[in-house]
Amino acid sequence: MADIYVYITHKNGVADDSALELLAAAHKIDASAAVTAIVTGSGADLDKVADALAASYPKVLKFNQVALAYPNAEVVRKLLVNILPANAVVLVPHDTFGMDLSPGLSIKLDSTFVADVVDIEALDGSDLKLIRQEYAGMVSTHISADIAKGAVINVRPGSFAPDESQSASGSVEDKSVDDSDLKVQRTFLEVVEAEMGDVDITKSDVLVSIGRGIEDEENIEIADDLAEALGAVVSCSRPIVDAKWLEKSRQVGTSGKTVKPKVYIACGISGSFQHMGGIKGSPFIVAINKNIKAPIFQVADVGIEADILDFLPEMTEAIKAM
Repeated sequence: MADIYVYITHKNGVADDSALELLAAAHKIDASAAVTAIVTGSGADLDKVADALAASYPKVLKFNQVALAYPNAEVVRKLLVNILPANAVVLVPHDTFGMDLSPGLSIKLDSTFVADVVDIEALDGSDLKLIRQEYAGMVSTHISADIAKGAVINVRPGSFAPDESQSASGSVEDKSVDDSDLKVQRTFLEVVEAEMGDVDITKSDVLVSIGRGIEDEENIEIADDLAEALGAVVSCSRPIVDAKWLEKSRQVGTSGKTVKPKVYIACGISGSFQHMGGIKGSPFIVAINKNIKAPIFQVADVGIEADILDFLPEMTEAIKAM
């Protein structure tokens, strides 16, 4: 079996939720593999992340240097090409950064590349059985990927239950190299923070999230009523923001906000990976949709086949009566 490496993203001294999800994915490839975590950055926050990861990963490779202070995919790609063995299997989150990093990395390593993997079935010799979703999750594609020469696999966040065993007692190895080895054409300038709206959806424990199924701006009132009854906040998918019915600060997804509620009520939302990529922390998901084939039902804890325009007012009244 090839060596398995996981690239970990982090922010403010805390590893992304995908760190433990990728560990679970790696163990589905090879349950006995000693998986190595790779973490890059600069400063004390990186040390904090690396030490925390050592509880779950038997080995953590830490690259602490100024050139890696901001996750520039071109810089990280150059680093990984220099340090990874020829037959490495590398797992990367399928997010904006991962989509920038991975295709070019696989070319440089002359290895297989598979994007947006939602499940791993089995390893048969050098063929790895992977599952992707197409057409906004309406179709599952089964792929046989030859990993004899290694592979770069992007794993969709939220697809695997996090491995929270924390039984590794691993070691952290400082592998920092000379910054001059990481000079690239593209340079980081600055982070421009999005303006905060009237409500911070990232702080709410309960979200009532609306999508295309709300049909008209005037119907948002029924979601507001439900949210008020629950002590929740209204959030939305991208089409609602594109229609200018709600402000950008309420959008959940890879191009919106990342949220970690305890309960997520998806109302008339199909459940595309772009939307689900913004939901972290394994919340209790309630999906209400009149299309029984909507992908959201595949990840929901409770699925309700109904028109939200009829169902939400009844749900609100029932909650008020309680």
